[in-house]
Amino acid sequence: MKNSAVTQYAALWPRGPRQAKVKPLAQRLDTLEGKTIAWVWDYVFRGNEVFEQLEKSLSARYPGMKFINWAEFGNTHGGDERAVVAALPEKLKALGADAVVSGMGC
Repeated sequence: MKNSAVTQYAALWPRGPRQAKVKPLAQRLDTLEGKTIAWVWDYVFRGNEVFEQLEKSLSARYPGMKFINWAEFGNTHGGDERAVVAALPEKLKALGADAVVSGMGC
C-alpha cells in the first residue's frame, strides 16, 4: 500500500466584509406632475438616446415636468467617476432635482 501525502491549501473567502450599511430607500414621489428629473449616465450603451425617448414620453404624459440633461453631471463610470459621484448630491440640490434616473450599463 502506498503512503499518499495529503496536500492542503489555505483558501480565503472571496467576498470581503460589507463596506456600506444598508440604508432605507428614499420616499417615492406622489406624482411626476411639475417635478424636475435629473438624467445621470455612465456613458455606456445608448443612454443619450434612451433618455431622449423617456423625456418625450414623460413630457407628453406630464406636461409640467422639467429635465436636467445628463451632460450636467459627467460620466459616472469614467476616470473621474469618484469625483463625479461625490459631487452629485450638491449638484442635484443646486439644480433643483426632485428625482434621479441613473443608467444605463450594458
